[in-house]
Amino acid sequence: MANFIAVPMAQLADTTLNALLEEFVSRDGTDYGETETPLDQKVAGLRSRLDSGEIQILYDTDSEQWDIVDRESAHRLLQD
Repeated sequence: MANFIAVPMAQLADTTLNALLEEFVSRDGTDYGETETPLDQKVAGLRSRLDSGEIQILYDTDSEQWDIVDRESAHRLLQD
């Protein structure tokens, strides 16, 4: 069973946060549509959504993996 903790973006070094966001937007299946969105625009969009609280970074202490999920999913996963 997963054991998630929220990772406050303010506690991450800017270079670390940027690397996480770049990795996330570069994952397979993250680019849709007829035109490709530049990496810096994707990262800026995620950062904006993190700033607004719309999405959160979660870390699974059991699998030692992280993910970015929407606020409702984060709330549900953190309650379990």
